[in-house]
Amino acid sequence: MVVQALKDQGVDTVFGYPGGAVLPIYDEIFLQNDIRHILVRHEQGAVHAAEGYARSTGKPGVVLVTSGPGATNAVTGITDALLDSIPLVVLTGQVPTFMIGTDAFQEADTVGITRACTKHNWLVKDTDKLAETLHQAFHVATSGRPGPVLIDIPKDVQFANGTYTPPAKANTAHYAPKVKGDLEAIKQLASLIEAAERPVFYTGGGVINSGPAASQLLRELVDATGFPITSTLMGLGAYPANGDNWIGMLGMHGLYEANLAMHGCDLLINVGARFDDRITGKLDKFSPNSTKAHIDIDPSSINKVIHVDVPIIGDVGHVLEDLLKVWKAGGRKTNKPALQKWWAQIEEWKKADCLRYTNSEKTIKPQYALQRLEALTKDRDRYITTEVGQHQMWAAQFLGFNDPNRWMTSGGLGTMGYGLPASLGVQIAHPDALVINVAGEASWLMNMQEMGTAVQYRLPVKQFILNNERLGMVRQWQELLHGERYSHSWSESLPDFVKLAEAFGCKGIMVSDPADLDDAIMEMLNYDGPVIFDCLVEKHENCFPMIPSGAPHNEMLMGEASTKDAIGSTGAVLV
Repeated sequence: MVVQALKDQGVDTVFGYPGGAVLPIYDEIFLQNDIRHILVRHEQGAVHAAEGYARSTGKPGVVLVTSGPGATNAVTGITDALLDSIPLVVLTGQVPTFMIGTDAFQEADTVGITRACTKHNWLVKDTDKLAETLHQAFHVATSGRPGPVLIDIPKDVQFANGTYTPPAKANTAHYAPKVKGDLEAIKQLASLIEAAERPVFYTGGGVINSGPAASQLLRELVDATGFPITSTLMGLGAYPANGDNWIGMLGMHGLYEANLAMHGCDLLINVGARFDDRITGKLDKFSPNSTKAHIDIDPSSINKVIHVDVPIIGDVGHVLEDLLKVWKAGGRKTNKPALQKWWAQIEEWKKADCLRYTNSEKTIKPQYALQRLEALTKDRDRYITTEVGQHQMWAAQFLGFNDPNRWMTSGGLGTMGYGLPASLGVQIAHPDALVINVAGEASWLMNMQEMGTAVQYRLPVKQFILNNERLGMVRQWQELLHGERYSHSWSESLPDFVKLAEAFGCKGIMVSDPADLDDAIMEMLNYDGPVIFDCLVEKHENCFPMIPSGAPHNEMLMGEASTKDAIGSTGAVLV
């Protein structure tokens, strides 16, 4: 039943790790060739790999793990998927039904443990209900705001016989999220767009989750209005980084011009974002003089953090389609004189050149490493994953994404150890593409065992490690906000990454001289297998701009190279 349901749902890949409580399912996987199973080295890696697969394809990722520690090891990945709205179906084994509650070997209350980190979960005790539950799980995971679901299957249920329910006969009517937005609210938004003098589109991962059509509609709307557009970390690529109206990422490490546009706008149009605290900063000073509209398929996200004037509940793609129809049908026009003045102000803010840094001929600056990676890979069929930390923010700042589903990172949970297994899932989904995981050495070490998976399945993922021998973001906060008290923010026993690569059976490259960087990157790109690339970078470089936690958007910490110009170009308060 399990394998047939997966086939009927179009599943071609499962990421998992076997154990006693799921051996009947693994036995059935052995007897078929339609579904590929990827054996990871840790259950957290299985979930992150499934996330990478899901985010790069738009299809749900599928995970299979055993009971007890198998399920609990998956919890971090499941929580990560919940916060970033990633569709996953996680199948866990459970002890036989007659042993539940007896503290049996490898028993855990998986449904209870995962209730808070899934959209929904099920414990299936009736074999005849198993197939329908599986089909419902895929429906819930992929409908509305996507997210992870979990099905806990006792071992005696796996051994039993029952009646299989095909997808067409499964009852999914009980979960039917609203996808069409209220037409009157959409018309109201169109009128606000007409009158706006200082507008900005604030877009998020919901645009990408809605599918390729939503990203295309967003681009059409931006072209039709001429409005500036910014994005959260999760929304990069929904609008092209080389687009005329792109003003960069906003938020804690967002661009100066994007943050000041958000602070100074008179119309804020939130499309598929959730007003996350990394974006809003100090709530009572967030975009203080703007009328706010919010398009989101999740009703619970509306007015949860920021009160909005025009709430529109619906799927981003459907709402944007209707908004464009209303806009074109009415022959509406924007306030072009005011808009020109607004763009002139934004261009003035851009002169601060907030990403400028002082380069070095002796030491590789992490910003320079990513600029060279961008220059040497931007024309390739490229997918980027990241770990979490300074390198993640630099990657968002210096790498350009012109299409959706090309950028996989842990946003809401900020999970160190995400990037390596996620890159495996992406590579499996796109075997001929270039897949690069931008990492820091500390974050990468959290799930380094998954290099074994890369070698076993001949996945040519490139692990681009910016090695500063520090917990970079922790060290930065300690320097700027904790009196330079560097409490446990470095390791005194890092491995030799080249030798580590050789131990795994893959290629290792180490570079420390800026003059050798391009040749080393090309060596990495030209190698047809997995690579661990150890790029030794400046140990104490800070990631700027930076909005301190709880500060408003117009109070940014700036790098030394751009602070003077920034102060001269705007009245924003800078520290």
